[in-house]
Amino acid sequence: MTLSLKNIIPVIHAKWFGESDAMPIDHISIDSRSLQNGQNTLFFALSGPNNDAHNYIEELIDAGVLNFVVTHVPDEVRGQANFLIVENTLEALQQFAAYYRNLYHFPVIGITGSNGKTIVKEWLNFLLGPDYNIIRSPKSYNSQVGVPLSVISINEKHNLGIFEAGISKVNEMEKLEKIIKPTIGLLTNIGSAHDEGFANIGEKMKQKLKLFSDVEVLILHKSKTVETFLNPKIKTFSWSCKYENADVFIVKKIIVDKTALKVKYNSDDFEIKIPFLDDASVENAIQCMMVLLHFGYDPKVIENRMSLLFPVEMRLKVKNGINNTTLIDDSYSSDFQSLKIALDFLESQKLYKKKTLILSDIFQSGLSNEELYSNVSQLIIANKINRIIGIGETISQFKNKFLNCVTFATTNDFIAAFDTLSFGNETILIKGARHFRFEEIVALLEEKTHETVLEINLNAISHNLNFYKSKLKPETKLMVMVKAFGYGNGGFEIAKLLEHHKTDYLGVAFADEGIALKNAGITLPIMVLNPENTSFSAIIQHGLEPEIYSIKGLNAFLKIAAQKKLEHYPIHIKLDTGMHRLGFEQNNIDELIFTLKENKSVIVQSILSHMATSDELTHKDFALSQIELFEKLSSKLMSELKIKPIRHILNTSGISNFPQAQYDMVRLGIGLYGVSNDPDEQKFLENVGTLKSIISQLRMIPIGDSVGYGRRFIAERPTKIATIPIGYADGISRHWGNGVGFVMINNKKARIVGSICMDMLMVDVTEIKCKEGDSVVIFGESPTVIYIAEQLKTIPYEILTSISQRVKRVFYRE
Repeated sequence: MTLSLKNIIPVIHAKWFGESDAMPIDHISIDSRSLQNGQNTLFFALSGPNNDAHNYIEELIDAGVLNFVVTHVPDEVRGQANFLIVENTLEALQQFAAYYRNLYHFPVIGITGSNGKTIVKEWLNFLLGPDYNIIRSPKSYNSQVGVPLSVISINEKHNLGIFEAGISKVNEMEKLEKIIKPTIGLLTNIGSAHDEGFANIGEKMKQKLKLFSDVEVLILHKSKTVETFLNPKIKTFSWSCKYENADVFIVKKIIVDKTALKVKYNSDDFEIKIPFLDDASVENAIQCMMVLLHFGYDPKVIENRMSLLFPVEMRLKVKNGINNTTLIDDSYSSDFQSLKIALDFLESQKLYKKKTLILSDIFQSGLSNEELYSNVSQLIIANKINRIIGIGETISQFKNKFLNCVTFATTNDFIAAFDTLSFGNETILIKGARHFRFEEIVALLEEKTHETVLEINLNAISHNLNFYKSKLKPETKLMVMVKAFGYGNGGFEIAKLLEHHKTDYLGVAFADEGIALKNAGITLPIMVLNPENTSFSAIIQHGLEPEIYSIKGLNAFLKIAAQKKLEHYPIHIKLDTGMHRLGFEQNNIDELIFTLKENKSVIVQSILSHMATSDELTHKDFALSQIELFEKLSSKLMSELKIKPIRHILNTSGISNFPQAQYDMVRLGIGLYGVSNDPDEQKFLENVGTLKSIISQLRMIPIGDSVGYGRRFIAERPTKIATIPIGYADGISRHWGNGVGFVMINNKKARIVGSICMDMLMVDVTEIKCKEGDSVVIFGESPTVIYIAEQLKTIPYEILTSISQRVKRVFYRE
């Protein structure tokens, strides 16, 4: 996005107060703390009941922000920046978002309902991601502020939008409809969430349906209730497990740990299996299937993709608890509809037969307390809950409606009585409204695991992949490097995700890496970049494709190929255009041509080279000379051998800095893992890996005492020291110790003191409130691997690939 203030002023009906309305705008912000704010940011100073962003304008100007949308100009900043004065900054943000949305013309799916919006959105992104450049609402950005911010993130590379819209009172949806402008509507389950903002369910339904006033088609669960309020002019695409006159009729059947859906659509009958049993997940999955049907996907593709659906950790999280317990953490909401979903989830996830429910007062039900808690009691009995622990004044009043029930008026009362309660060998659902602070109960019950893990965010990998895809021409192929154990992040799991995203090639350094991926079931073509001659037989056996970079290597491979009577086996010819590491040089191209000519054993699948300075624009002339030489040598090979192979020379930095040299394919490496050499590009990438540990022990040391080997740290004050179970054997550089580096504990920096040991390091937590067992972030969002590399005068590659394989990798999707 690049607009000027001059473009924006009439859109938001603003009064201009400044010096230059030609200022380009490429970023919209409402967060004064964002490090992405800069001179080309337009900051909307939103005002709410608890905060007024006008108070931070002076601070933002000091940080370099020059452009503001305000209701008034604070006296202390007059004449210091450009101001667009409006009556209401939120309405101005919405007006701008609506204008911005109308600049783009591609299909947009608008999702609303009471439950399932975020899950359906995330699943659709997963299912459609391989075929579209999707812009979607981040997390649960479905509010009057979240929706505009989501839509403003559209860029020219997107060709499908998925936005969710949530409302809590009347007259909100009209505003969101103007911003989202969905061409395809999707109505999820309508329940009791946010009932208090509407007079009745009818009013709520009418308000929700306003999102679809101008859609080309509305996808929905066939319902007589919905049809009562639906504009008959809206074209619908309906499904049902009850009404056979729906566009799609479905019969559900449970098969062990999956749900089979027998689908009847037009004249077709097919079956898909999804890895869920609870009704809510099944309904959400069906909604996604309906979108795929509307888009014309083949049933076999639908079946394959939907079998890979995964739980979205939005509210419900499964955790290990103390005394052989399993926790279902739903400590963020408490309404009747979500309680039903949570109990379904509890049943499908229970590890122990005994089931305990810790439940707060329930809100947003739309029922009298008498009726509500009678229904809750029936629901709990139906789900065979063994024990109820109620927290709240209202639920305490209806204690007699529950069997085996104990209640507490407040969370503090429960915590005070915790040691008198017995928990063990059971599954515990913790279900409470936010203000009951049930996260404190989770903390009491959760097992404190003493382990170091590297958490890998697969969503971030998908995001980064799509970011770089957006820079490519439609015809340009993509090879992704998964060498060195996926740059330290793990090989197979990432390769599987890349396979789902239809990556054209994978690249590994050595044969054993490729063999491991093939043995694990990866079917993508895999190129081995540094094959040793002794590995050629294994490479052929496992269907890998070798890079050939010397006459000696070529002759060795051709000898084995002849012995095995191979025909047209794919090989990749590496040219040295200036890196001087591996590859055929200009003076032996003729010998290469002579050796390959008329040889039927192999086929040149691709010709490649590697750039030495693609990330350093001070050496741009050298980079261009490499590209020029590559063009010359590869063209000669193609002409003399009469071949049309794939050509590729660009790595991650090359993709961004030399787009004219995309040729037929590019190779994406460190960028996939969230690291760029360009600070401006870095802000568009998501962090992939977070290395975490815990505090093993805390101690106070007096003035004059030392910490660690060699007494390299001497306390100059009474100092609280935390010991962390991670060291140089796990890949943490010893140079990061002795006050150079830090870790994050409870969002505060803890400086590393003394020398880093083989299995441990120590940090100063004198000013940090913490306890043994608390989580410690070694790297992730802060400190980043880029920051650590800069401090250690190395590169992020080394930081990532140094993490020992003894560190457990945990893969997750948000």
